[in-house]
Amino acid sequence: MTTRKRAAKPSVAREKASTARRAAKIAPHAKAPPPLESARKYATIALMLQGGGALGSYQCGVYEGLHKAGILPNWFAGISIGAINAALLAGNSPERRLERLRAFWERISIPAVPFGHQLFQWQEALRQKLPLDNSTLALANVQGALAALLFGQSGFFVPRFPPPYVGVGHVESSTSFYDTTPLKFTLEEFVDFDRINAGDVRFSVGAVNVRNGNFIYFDNFDKPGEPKTRIRAEHVMASGALPPAFAAVEIDGEHYWDGGLVSNTPLDHVLSQTPRRDSLVFQVDLWRAQGMLPRNVMEVLERQKDIQFSSRTRYGTDVVKRRQDLRTTLYALLKEIPPGHVTEEMRAELAPWLSDRVYNIIQLIYKTKPFEEQYKDYAFAPSTMAEHWRAGLADMHNTLAHPQFFEPPSRRDGVVTHDVHRHGRGSQEAKPHS
Repeated sequence: MTTRKRAAKPSVAREKASTARRAAKIAPHAKAPPPLESARKYATIALMLQGGGALGSYQCGVYEGLHKAGILPNWFAGISIGAINAALLAGNSPERRLERLRAFWERISIPAVPFGHQLFQWQEALRQKLPLDNSTLALANVQGALAALLFGQSGFFVPRFPPPYVGVGHVESSTSFYDTTPLKFTLEEFVDFDRINAGDVRFSVGAVNVRNGNFIYFDNFDKPGEPKTRIRAEHVMASGALPPAFAAVEIDGEHYWDGGLVSNTPLDHVLSQTPRRDSLVFQVDLWRAQGMLPRNVMEVLERQKDIQFSSRTRYGTDVVKRRQDLRTTLYALLKEIPPGHVTEEMRAELAPWLSDRVYNIIQLIYKTKPFEEQYKDYAFAPSTMAEHWRAGLADMHNTLAHPQFFEPPSRRDGVVTHDVHRHGRGSQEAKPHS
């Protein structure tokens, strides 16, 4: 007597099929080529750097991992501290970039006081002798934040005297607590602006016009209807002029504040450029939208910053994916329609919405350390700077260990995203997150 296997219920069968498809998407590809080989298949390799103050050395670690893997971006875009890092990268030859990044961050991590470097060397030597690493890092974090508030940071900013609430002096001194003149000299020392303006690589930084509230990108490449910008230190400083700490920066008669007031990530700028090109985009964020329910006021302040400055990047990536899905679908549809059935006028009208280009977005998002509090974005201690750098390097190494992340998607897929933290093995579909 033979027994017949009962057919699975339709709902169960569908669930199994769906699970199999998801598993296939995130399963490692045994025959995936090395990341560098896959990266060479893209016309654009973009490094997008979010704003986040002292957390910005995480982006340096990410770049170090890319650099050592031989993957050199040809477009650097940033907001705030991301704009500064982007300038350091675009404004130096590839062989000097890591050296210049490290020298810059070692300088600005020291408070603007006499013998500040020696004081922090002594503190670090003492910290290394103590047994509880997180506790000592927490202490260093507090001291770094307090020193930044009281004294400013070497080569970056110093407190204004008299303070702005006295109401005397120029507009800059009456509308901000710190003077960023030292940053101008530091940028001009560490960044070759002639190199940026030569256009060997693309460079874009975002800022917001104080007078009209419009968001603008200063870009060293021509944009439709606009001449390219001749980049100076002021353009980078404008992108990082976060009020009320820093005064607006005047450029050609207009005043600009930190671009993070409107959008803290240059994702849309990079992915909306025309003509569209196959692109590998590294999106390096310093604020994580997801987090725990706060238990006290300090945690409320930290969580508020995380949500505000994460700029809904997960959601933004999802919107980009849907938009590109529409373009690729229209492109494929028009190819199926006989030429005589669509007028030339209609084809011209649809042209901006047609594309078969592919975008691979690899997300690297900083994970807050246990020793950090709401002041993590201005805790410029050398020890925490080094810790952020190591975290970025580790995340990039983990990402490079998944070579399938770097393979171009199919023309029909259009956009894929990967994040080594989300599923351990990454994800090919962005999900909306607020």
